[in-house]
Amino acid sequence: MRLRTQRTPMSQARYDDPDLLLCDLMERWPETIPVFIRHKMLCVGCVITRYHTLADACQEYGLDKAEFLAEIGRAISPEQELR
Repeated sequence: MRLRTQRTPMSQARYDDPDLLLCDLMERWPETIPVFIRHKMLCVGCVITRYHTLADACQEYGLDKAEFLAEIGRAISPEQELR
């Protein structure tokens, strides 16, 4: 895990960006929050989301990153993904 504190500008945010912080992901696409809850992840509301990426969370919870990213993608509607 690498510590990252610089946030991605929301206009440039892509949910599949490996450097996107979890706080930015959930702020930009709140419809992804149920995915975290479904996997019993404590990321929602956690102060560490300001420092963790999706890859960090998957490693912490022992989840396959590609599968989890695909599930996140399915939670985001195409219209919102392009905004």
